[in-house]
Amino acid sequence: MIFVQLFWSFFQIGLFSIGGGYAAMPLIQNQVVELHSWLTMTQFADIMTIAEMTPGPIAINSATFVGIQIAGIPGALVATLGCVLPSCIIVMTLAYVYYRFRGLSMVQGVLGGLRPAVIAMIASAGISLLLMALYGQKTWPADLSAINFISLAIVAVGFFILRKWKTNPIYVMAGAGVAGVILYSIF
Repeated sequence: MIFVQLFWSFFQIGLFSIGGGYAAMPLIQNQVVELHSWLTMTQFADIMTIAEMTPGPIAINSATFVGIQIAGIPGALVATLGCVLPSCIIVMTLAYVYYRFRGLSMVQGVLGGLRPAVIAMIASAGISLLLMALYGQKTWPADLSAINFISLAIVAVGFFILRKWKTNPIYVMAGAGVAGVILYSIF
């Protein structure tokens, strides 16, 4: 039964995560943390971090890691297949439709309408992860002064480096990991 649940959950995520892996984060969070309670929010944040650092699409990496956590290697295979299958079907269908009807203004209008929704989904996932890093919870805290200043410093420095010098994000993530190990072991 768990394999069917894993497949169906990640099939839904793969079906509705328009815009890529970052847009899938709130959907994954909803299925994995809130709906099925397979992981805690902290475990989810850890898996998202690992999925971001490993090569490949974030949604597929997340499906694989969640599947392993829930049902081992078979769970990883089922969750990954569930995540990938809708994309394969959709891409093949859309490629045919787009090739056939690409000149219609309605097609361009649909694509233009999807962009803001994708940006909203990405922003929602980013805010949830930022709140988790800074406050240890996914919702706005009642006491904004309960911020984790070490996390705030790492976020601020990482953001500054990315924006100012356009540094490779891999170097920033590695540096943030090293800074976290050092700072959290001292304080």
